[in-house]
Amino acid sequence: MSPSFPDEALPMLQGEPAATAGESPFGPLECDEVRVGFMALTDCAPVVMASILGFDRKYGVRIVPSRENSWAAVRDKMLRGDLHLADMLYGMLYGVQLGIGGPQRDMAVLMTLNRNGQGITLSRQLARAGIATGAQLRDAVHGPALAGARRCTFAQTFPTGTHAMWLSYWLASQGIDPLRDVRLITVPPPRMVASMRAGDIDGCCVGEPWNAVAVTDEVGFTVATSQEVWPDHPEKVLGGTQEFVRACPNTARAVMAAVLEACRWIDASPGNRIATAGTLASASCVDTTVGTILPRLLGEYDDGLGAQRTDAHPMAFHAGGQVNFPWLSDGMWFLTQFRRWGLLREDPDYAAVAAAVNRIGMYREVAGALGVPVPESLVRSSTLIDGRVWDASDPKAYADGFEFRAGPA
Repeated sequence: MSPSFPDEALPMLQGEPAATAGESPFGPLECDEVRVGFMALTDCAPVVMASILGFDRKYGVRIVPSRENSWAAVRDKMLRGDLHLADMLYGMLYGVQLGIGGPQRDMAVLMTLNRNGQGITLSRQLARAGIATGAQLRDAVHGPALAGARRCTFAQTFPTGTHAMWLSYWLASQGIDPLRDVRLITVPPPRMVASMRAGDIDGCCVGEPWNAVAVTDEVGFTVATSQEVWPDHPEKVLGGTQEFVRACPNTARAVMAAVLEACRWIDASPGNRIATAGTLASASCVDTTVGTILPRLLGEYDDGLGAQRTDAHPMAFHAGGQVNFPWLSDGMWFLTQFRRWGLLREDPDYAAVAAAVNRIGMYREVAGALGVPVPESLVRSSTLIDGRVWDASDPKAYADGFEFRAGPA
């Protein structure tokens, strides 16, 4: 469905001249209306705000946000051409590029939309059984506490998506083998809380606000966040098929510019984040309350067991352009995890795949037009929850070096 936001939700930008439809500083547009898919998640904010604030019209294009029911629907509609671009899970796009679990199509990452801000939630039933930490979960999975019970079931939102990778990485960091010690299933984000309430799953990794909803509904509690797994990790990207980007390069640049401006606007002030939360809460977008979205958008919230959390690395959308740059090392990391968990039977050419998918040249051009700083290096270094450093220097050794991983192909 395409959301229709109330006129009073936010004022249109003042003092910003709108381009005539079809005209853009990037050259004549190949099409002036672009359908952009998104899921009912807090981090759909850049796409939604680019539309409602009028940043898209500034560049002569009209973004039509289209709310979808599952990540599989986002993928399928994009491959059919029903969507031109989408707010996509980073790993999902790379999975399509490699033909993992579905049709192969050459894909393009145009920019990163946000960092951090996902959660790992455990059920209140586990809490009542005395399991409130990763270490207690490990002991229960390996010990007699759950004897006679079914194997713990955990849900992620798409098999090659970010949440599947955060969940598996976190479980492994706690001493739990996600391939052998627990059962992993796929559940769309909006159905995650209902699945936990019904007792179908014992835990999940999902984007906000669904971890917050689980807390509000007294169904679950936040045991960890994705930023604890990888501080300042990449999350959603603005993505599409290479076919669309090649056919409509100026249109793609116009959408990128509008979304990049929205990312910058959201991060510019707490007031802008509050306004963003109000827009996202509408029935046509995430359909929840501002009070559910805002605390975790600001990085301060209740974990569901009475403790207050303050995130050192809360959800970010811009950070002076550091968020939005499509680092090659970010894409390569997902490939290492696909190899680690047996989604790839052999090592790909990590750097070549990332260089083909991440459209760094286009991003540099758009960022330059907006005066957004661009890093000189194409890779960055990060230390994850298990102490391992990822710097893209030897991806094969990195993928092979984990204790918990799939066996030989």
